[in-house]
Amino acid sequence: MATLQKIRTKAGLLVTIVIGISLAVFVLGDIFSQGNSLFQRRQLKIGEIDGESIQYPDFQQKVEELGEIYRVNTQQNQIDEETWVQLREETWQSMINDIVMGDVYEKLSISVSQEELFDLIQGSNIHPYVQQLFINPNTGQVDRSNIMNFLRNLDSVDPSQKQYWLYLEQQIIKERIQLKYSNMVAKGLYVTSKKAQSSLEERNKQVNADFVMLNYNSVTDNEIVVSETDLRNFYNDNKDEFLQENTRRIEYVTFAVNPSTDDYKTAENWINDIKDDFQATTENEQFVNSNSDISFDGTWYKKENLPEAIGNWIFEEGADTTQIYGPYFEEESYKLVKINTIKMMPDSVEASHILLQFNSQPELLAMQALADSLKTEIDKGSDFARLAGLYSQDQASAITGGSVGWFSRGQMVQPFEDAAFNNARNEVSIAVSQFGIHIIKTTNLSRLSRQVQVAYLIKNVVPGTRTYQEAYAQASRFASENGSKKDFDAAVIEQKITKNVATVLENDRQIVGLENARLLVRAAFETEVGDIIQSIEDTPIFELGNNYVVAVLAGKTDKGTAPFEDVKARVELSVVKNKKSELLLEKINKAVADKTDMDEIATELGVTVQNASSINFNSPQLTGVGLEPAVIGTAVSLDIDKISNPIVGNNGVFIVKAISVNQMNDQDIEMEKTRLEQDLIFGTLQKTFNARKNTVKIVDRRSKFY
Repeated sequence: MATLQKIRTKAGLLVTIVIGISLAVFVLGDIFSQGNSLFQRRQLKIGEIDGESIQYPDFQQKVEELGEIYRVNTQQNQIDEETWVQLREETWQSMINDIVMGDVYEKLSISVSQEELFDLIQGSNIHPYVQQLFINPNTGQVDRSNIMNFLRNLDSVDPSQKQYWLYLEQQIIKERIQLKYSNMVAKGLYVTSKKAQSSLEERNKQVNADFVMLNYNSVTDNEIVVSETDLRNFYNDNKDEFLQENTRRIEYVTFAVNPSTDDYKTAENWINDIKDDFQATTENEQFVNSNSDISFDGTWYKKENLPEAIGNWIFEEGADTTQIYGPYFEEESYKLVKINTIKMMPDSVEASHILLQFNSQPELLAMQALADSLKTEIDKGSDFARLAGLYSQDQASAITGGSVGWFSRGQMVQPFEDAAFNNARNEVSIAVSQFGIHIIKTTNLSRLSRQVQVAYLIKNVVPGTRTYQEAYAQASRFASENGSKKDFDAAVIEQKITKNVATVLENDRQIVGLENARLLVRAAFETEVGDIIQSIEDTPIFELGNNYVVAVLAGKTDKGTAPFEDVKARVELSVVKNKKSELLLEKINKAVADKTDMDEIATELGVTVQNASSINFNSPQLTGVGLEPAVIGTAVSLDIDKISNPIVGNNGVFIVKAISVNQMNDQDIEMEKTRLEQDLIFGTLQKTFNARKNTVKIVDRRSKFY
């Protein structure tokens, strides 16, 4: 019967599940204890999708259910905050999809029947998700009896395994419904022969053109006049260009918790005190892992790969395994160095392997027995390549007799590398990695060279308790003495403190230079402009990484059209560009008059004629200028030797002249129809979902809860 471990290891390759979770600390006591049920529901409302209210407990339950799926899939009990964020987003997007598209599927009567689901799970058209779970490794075929045995015993298996299977079924149903809808929409997409012919002509036509350009930068700001009325008129006519989200402008000061002189002395004393014990031990790896701030690294080094001083100490001065180098100070750490092992080692090896994978403890024992048996056969003279072709589950190497070719250190997982490099030529050994059990034969070795494994004992210099207390006292004093923005700004100037500024969106989780800034962002959206920002513990001091932070809310924007004053600088840039284009249009029209010679026009304008070759409607850029679709479109549409009217482009004002056409010979209209239809169909599901999504109201209040 298929095991939970099998589902864990293989389903993750097939089903896109948001990975990782770390529950945000959120206390509902105050909410549950006040008011009537209607008030509580309003307080617990985390969002609204197409008129359907989403309550925090319901949403969080779905998050935690997906979290349990993650745990089963990854065999991890602890889930970090970053992954929780991803999981909440996956849950939210899934709910939007279900609600937005649910009515559409229902109206179109799109569903998956029990008979169809049976067929997808154990019938003639088994879904790839299920196939991967129940493939017989010996035959490479789906084992239907294994599927039926598993389903027959589903009610008696571990609850987490059953939950995972039911989740997998739901993913299969969702995918099949989406596929049916996507195919239905795709069937309604059609490209006419006329459209294909037109597209083919456009693709076949490649134009060589000359152009003259007057860059906007050629006009100085002093040559134009921009009035307040001009700015207001442009703003009113183009409000869609000035939409904004909810933002908060945070100004803050940091009180860094940096190691003090005493902290350096403490670390130095510690490294000196432990030196004799490190020198005396014969268990270097265990000693380092028990005492060092950095775990033992089993990398093998040649002299040139080590720091110069340590390389010379080992390879020139002849240090041995009883000696210690240091202590010395480097990168905010005190370090001791000891030679762990010196060997003559190859720089690279050539190897082959047979991979035996397992998904449970019984399978592990069986694979270990098989590995021992195969190694015995190989040692007796059996052909390694033949056995690799028969037994190895690494299909990429199995077809070449198990060969993985030449590789140097750092290219393979550590157990595989260690075995391959420690083998003699043609020696066979067994190693276990995260990929399974490897039977490894080292087939060739490069030239041997003297290499060393080094044990580093490292003590990082970190702030002590007293250092933290002193930094907190500074932050506390600053916060208590400056309770408003006015006082905050005055203190910054008086005390010559660096003030930092950050503008954040409601769901932002990071502020450059600060760790774990989500708490500060959330608090900012609960604060009035001009007030000191208070944390959820009702303190103005935020502990973010190695910084204590005191912040004030300096400003905010609300979702919608930005006020004129807030975007005045952007408006002015656009108006200035328009004014310059008007001036350049007048100048270029005067120079062109009735002229037909581009060089003559360019001379009068004080510029040179430039050339663009082999352009068509698919050309993204104009050579030497940049993105200029209007210029390219005009050039391709012109008759030969005809000069265009002036064109207002992204970087200046142009005139263009088509000088020749290269006509390609692609006449396959049916192929062009197929290509255009594929372009139409590509992303059909996402396009139709977005179109439907844009018609419904979605309110996202997750930032109030996480």
